[in-house]
Formats: sequence, C-alpha cells, structure tokens
Amino acid sequence: MDEVKQLVTHIKNGQIKPIYFLMGEEPYYIDRISDFIENTVLSEDEKGFNQVVLYGRDITIDDIVENAKRYPMMSERQVVIVKEAQDLSRTIEKLVAYAENPQLSTVLVLNYKYKKIDKRKVLYKAIKKVGVVYESKKLYENQVADWIRRVLSAKKYTIVPKAAQMLVEFLGTDLSKINNELEKLQIILPQGTQITPVDIEENIGISKDYNNFELRKAIGERNVVKAHQIINYFAENPKDNPMVVTVSLLFNFFSQLLQFHGLSDKSPRNVASVLKINPYFVNEYIFAAKNFPMKKVSTVISTLREFDVKSKGVGSNAVPQGDLLKELMVRILV
Repeated sequence: MDEVKQLVTHIKNGQIKPIYFLMGEEPYYIDRISDFIENTVLSEDEKGFNQVVLYGRDITIDDIVENAKRYPMMSERQVVIVKEAQDLSRTIEKLVAYAENPQLSTVLVLNYKYKKIDKRKVLYKAIKKVGVVYESKKLYENQVADWIRRVLSAKKYTIVPKAAQMLVEFLGTDLSKINNELEKLQIILPQGTQITPVDIEENIGISKDYNNFELRKAIGERNVVKAHQIINYFAENPKDNPMVVTVSLLFNFFSQLLQFHGLSDKSPRNVASVLKINPYFVNEYIFAAKNFPMKKVSTVISTLREFDVKSKGVGSNAVPQGDLLKELMVRILV
C-alpha cells in the first residue's frame, strides 16, 4: 500500500515514467493504479486524440508498439493502456525492443493480472531501467482485516475487529469485493461512524450471530448449545455457508491453537505476533487452549482433515453437508 501511495505521489508531481508494468495475483491495486493514470495524466480535452485503451485478447505486441510509437497531438504526452495484458503472456517478451528504446512522450500501462514476468529475463530488466514494474501481491487472510481498517481510516471511518473479521470470513481475500462492500457502507453511513457487526448484518447481509467467526468462538468456549445452533443455521442455509469454507477456517483455528500450545512466551503481544492475529482475539485463543489440551487439538486437526475430504464429496456423496457438519461438531466437542 505504501508503494502504491508513493507511485501515485510521483505521478501527481509530474514524475511520470514511459512504461508502467503492473503485474501480480491481486488485481485490486493494478486496477487502482491504472485507473489513476487513465483519469489524471491527460486533461479531458487531451484524451480524445491521445488516450487509447487496448485489450490483450484482441491485439498483438506489434499493435501495442505501433500505438506506443505514435506522437501525441496537441499534448505533451499520450497514454496507451493495455488491459488484460496477461492474455499476451506467450509473446510478452517481444516487447523487449520497445522497452529498450521507449517513446518518451508515451505513457504505456500494461495490466498483467494474476501473473508476473520472470525477473531474470531481459524484458523485466529493460522495463525496470526506464519505467516501473509493480507487483501486486495477494494478502494473506490474517492481513486483510488490517487492510480494511486502514482503507476505512483514510475515509474517516473506524471498524470494530469483529465486524472486519466478518467481512474477511464472508468475502475472503478478494480486495475488490471487499472494497465494493465498504463503498456501499460509506454511502449509507456518515463519516466518523464506527462500523459494527450490526451494520454489517443490516447492510451486507452477513449474520452477526450465525457465522464462522461465532462458530469458532463457541467451539473454543465449548459452548455446545451455541455451536449446534450455528451449525443448524448453516445446514438450513448451505449456499451462504459452504461446508468447505467452515472446515478450512476451523482447520486454521486449531492449527494456530496447536502453535499456541507450543509457545514458551504466552504473553498477549507475543501470541498476536506469532499467530499473526489481531490482539483483540488473543483471549479467545487463551480460553480455547484451556478447553482443548494439545493432545485433543491434534485429534481435532486429524478429524478436520477427514471431513475436509468428505466436504468435497469423497466417500460421502449421499450425505447432506448439514448432516456432515453436525457429525463434525459432535466429534470436536466430545
């Protein structure tokens, strides 16, 4: 995120490079940088003759070079944006000749999503010498809640940890999807609002009481009644609560719990650091560790592996996922 801010600042200050190669697994920042260049480098009057958007599936490298080598009309620069450039992955190295001698009055932007070019190859080195190569790396799940907090903070909002965790568990690590939901909340809620689980439930449709976050907590507390209430809700709403997601999240939780048992320093700060969790949730792990000794945690992890296979239809084709979840809860909480 800091690299993106720096890149945007340079563009705002007129420090514009002839080539921007935007690559990587996370498309959110690739789109943000590309859109910023598209919207700000040229004035509205200049865009008509000097800005072109191409799509990788429809063009060749020769088409890109031909467009990039043109001179701008009544403008200092022209902008050529290639979206879905990853569709040219088999021939992308042919761009080397242009990268070694780019048209300095052209700003060439290549959106190379979900892939990256080999940093050992000539193309990477040539672009790096004259332009910018930005790699957008996918965030790990334990990083997304903090990303949500920082994005909202920049817009003058705050969010309670549980609400952020609900978004992560429901939407995963897709930053574009999460940002779309955050933008909806910003339309509905005034600046300065602290976003709560109730706001998430009422405006996004994620239940604040019946979700994987609450299930994990109920299991950690050995609250059998609450855990089965949640599982029954999941069984009745299987499309919104796929078993494979529940099993995956519980597997991560018990794997972290196993790590916790192995720590010599169980201070809240060290636990948060080692397990890569928000300090807000440390007490949940401390409490769960008392209810699940190390030997039991190992047994649960083995059980979760078994049910992960079953959740994918191996050896349990005729068993409804709701029934599998109920059996899983019994196995975990005995």
